Amino acid sequence: MNDMELRTWTKERVVFPRVGVGAVIINDQDEILLVLRNRNPEKGMWSIPGGKVDPYESLEHCVMREVQEEVNLEVEVKGLLCMAETIRPEHEEHWVSAIYEVAVKGGEAQNMESEGAIADLKWYSLDQLPVNLACFSIPAIEQLLNRSKGLSKC
Repeated sequence: MNDMELRTWTKERVVFPRVGVGAVIINDQDEILLVLRNRNPEKGMWSIPGGKVDPYESLEHCVMREVQEEVNLEVEVKGLLCMAETIRPEHEEHWVSAIYEVAVKGGEAQNMESEGAIADLKWYSLDQLPVNLACFSIPAIEQLLNRSKGLSKC
């Protein structure tokens, strides 16, 4: 979609960017925890856990809350890994997401939203990731892979 088409399209409906967070969770076997999305956006795609920031909620609090709600893990934030931006006008979506590395403090990974947003969860080796990755997760995984090769961008 070119700029003129985008401006014309957005005049029909006002769409504001939304703010989200994501959590990169690595276990002792150097595997990343991914969840299979059960609803749109990106239904049927594997994603890092995360979600939308509530009004007046800090980004770090949001990522800890979302991980607890989705996969039953208590985590602490290690630091910001990268930012991800998803712009899909055809789906009326514009997300800006802070992706954090987190460390597990407690709990056991389990799907807490099997009747809702998450169809499944699984630990994946970084060299054996599924091909159907959610676009929101790709910058985080690329950052991890680049860092392991000494090519960090952030």
